[in-house]
Amino acid sequence: MTPRLRRLLAGGAVMTGILMVLGVYTAASGAGLTCAGRWPFCDGFLGLFPANWGSFIEWFHRLVAMLTGFVILGTTVKAWREGVAARVRYALVVATVILPFQIVLGALTVTEYEWVILTAHYVVATSIFTAVVAAAAWGLANRGIGRTADAVRLALLGMPIMLVLAPHSFLSFGPMTQATYYVVGLTTYAALICATLWASAAHGTRQDAYGKLRLLAAPASVIVVALLIVGRQVYGSTLQLAHLGGTVVALVLVVAAFSVVRGGLPASRTAVTNDAD
Repeated sequence: MTPRLRRLLAGGAVMTGILMVLGVYTAASGAGLTCAGRWPFCDGFLGLFPANWGSFIEWFHRLVAMLTGFVILGTTVKAWREGVAARVRYALVVATVILPFQIVLGALTVTEYEWVILTAHYVVATSIFTAVVAAAAWGLANRGIGRTADAVRLALLGMPIMLVLAPHSFLSFGPMTQATYYVVGLTTYAALICATLWASAAHGTRQDAYGKLRLLAAPASVIVVALLIVGRQVYGSTLQLAHLGGTVVALVLVVAAFSVVRGGLPASRTAVTNDAD
């Protein structure tokens, strides 16, 4: 795998995460409806540019979405041309195939703005993010550099912040708080995906350190992504307590994963692999 493709993989994952955070902020601030309810046009000059700050936020979100889509598509094409590992190529194909559905849902969030559509929009975005992060993790894992422990440490840093910022539990869940929560949450989720995939590639048994780490990081990642998907739908004390409880469970799993890392990880058996495997 060429350095350029590795940069594209990492860049695509980062851009997708940024796009998702922009989407959360756009919806939370009410900017999604400011372009006069038109899609793909806006309310400024020739319908192509924003007329005020609110419509600029929506317009900028659409611009980043377009650029991110092109990056994912270009990365997919380049990955197939280079003939890199099949798992990397197919993960990118999944992200590319569901992109049109995300575009349609993005339009519906402007023209319809119903919670079912908003939730579906975020679920599909999360699916794209998961596929792109997985492709990046697999693409970067074969360089012989130990990153698994760092990924767990990053998740350990993120989980307490997610706990403090949990929807409507300790702080007002306004637009900026939501954006911050999703920056931290998506970073934590990406770190857990990487830790799971790298641990799986490093060793195959459940008895060794990598096997234990995988069994802790994988369910933690599932809980975190579930928290992110339902985070903006948390209303009422029951849902708040359930969300807070899920965050605590994920935190416990990440702490346990960190204890495995702190105990020491053996040298990876797949430190040097063939990208075409």
